[in-house]
Amino acid sequence: MSCQEDNFDTSSDITLSFSVDTLMFDTVFTEIGSATRILKAYNTHNRPVEINKIFLEQGHSSKFRINVDGYTVGANGNVLNIDGNGHVTDTGQPLPPIPVAGNDSIYIFVEVTVNPDQDISASPFVIYENLNFETNGNAQKVILEAFGQNANYFPDRFQAGNINLYTCDLGIATWDDPKPYVIYGVLYVDSCELVIPAGTNIYVHGGLVNAGGGVFYNDGLWLFGPDSKLRMEGTLSDPVTVQGDRLEETFDYVSGQWGGIRLITGNNIHEINHTIIKNSIVGVRVDSMANLEIHNSQIINTSNAGLLGVHANINATNSLFVESASNSVQLEFGGNYDFKYCTMANYGSDLAALRVTNMLCLDELCGTCIGNDMNASFTNCIITGSRDDEINFFTRECDSPMFNVNFENCIVKVEELLEDYPDFYTNNCVPGTCFDLPPDVNLFYDSFEWDYHLDTLSFAEGKAKPIPGLDTDLDGILRDIVVPDMGCYEYTY
Repeated sequence: MSCQEDNFDTSSDITLSFSVDTLMFDTVFTEIGSATRILKAYNTHNRPVEINKIFLEQGHSSKFRINVDGYTVGANGNVLNIDGNGHVTDTGQPLPPIPVAGNDSIYIFVEVTVNPDQDISASPFVIYENLNFETNGNAQKVILEAFGQNANYFPDRFQAGNINLYTCDLGIATWDDPKPYVIYGVLYVDSCELVIPAGTNIYVHGGLVNAGGGVFYNDGLWLFGPDSKLRMEGTLSDPVTVQGDRLEETFDYVSGQWGGIRLITGNNIHEINHTIIKNSIVGVRVDSMANLEIHNSQIINTSNAGLLGVHANINATNSLFVESASNSVQLEFGGNYDFKYCTMANYGSDLAALRVTNMLCLDELCGTCIGNDMNASFTNCIITGSRDDEINFFTRECDSPMFNVNFENCIVKVEELLEDYPDFYTNNCVPGTCFDLPPDVNLFYDSFEWDYHLDTLSFAEGKAKPIPGLDTDLDGILRDIVVPDMGCYEYTY
């Protein structure tokens, strides 16, 4: 009797099941090395099926390789031949279809090789890859995740999704290890003054993010409690950088990759100097009369507000707040705020670059509210964007709180705001010092490329007033001592 071919189930409803959704390599490499993990693929149906294709999505650039059904497959998807001496040759043939018997499974061995001393562009902190399967036209994937870079995984690399307390018993802790710091989960700092020296790179693990526009899993929040103090001591030549830990080029401009920095109520004064914060949900949130001094810094590309003050005390100079899906600067529920030589720009957002309110709504329609005094001053600032109104005031009669908001030597972009605040230019501006940007007038060198240096003959040139002690701009350029320029950058040829 001759053997009959297996009667494979070719139904389009057939899918596989897997032992895990994400295959994690939990080894942190301190030198060149490799590790192997096992994945099981299950056919939970009664009849046998054929897996038509199994391949690594990144192809030649992948750091992973697989062994399935006796075949070793390289990163390019071709079967490899390994002789008795360990020599590897590429057969040039793709992996053939893999049969799986009914109610049975197969083992897939996955190996990763990492050189942790490579640059982070070649060996980032977390290496991701999709192991793809195609069965009867159905595409499935298992995520491969390995730790590639030799870094300080803080508090450790297994804390994603957890809240972790960091304390130094009312002392001072300094993150001065030359290796970068990667924060996992929610890190709650309390009873500790945390010093971040110049040049420190901090990366926050926010979970798996689909750069193609999928739903983000947003972990990674840095909280500072009432008895804490944050001191970021970046310099012009060696700024501190805080961003997500996805360093592939496709994630350079993806917002919402991590939660942000939140300063909770307390008497200490937090300090952020020469720091770049980018690609978070909220850049920095300052709550409940907490105190922040932020100077010569940048908050860029947030999926919510860039800088958010909620009944807070904030003093900001020479800083750039741009490209937020919400307000670049949002000041809620009163507080005390002073901005000098700052640029707030929102292009492509439905919300204004600056929002200021002295109250908090207690219901959806704001029929009831509570208020706090608002004192806010803006001097030599640029507040602009793609909307007709880039300043939003929101006030209600809530215990009659003060609304004291003043602009001096600022570019302001307002139109509909004047309907509700017709005396804006006399009540909220030092007379003759607020300038609405005329249409088709140059301002920035190239806002489309996120370059907010002033363009040649920019409208902001020579319209600021000198402020003692603020003699240089964000780039360290000396400002004109008589007629400096507005915004965080002084124009230079």
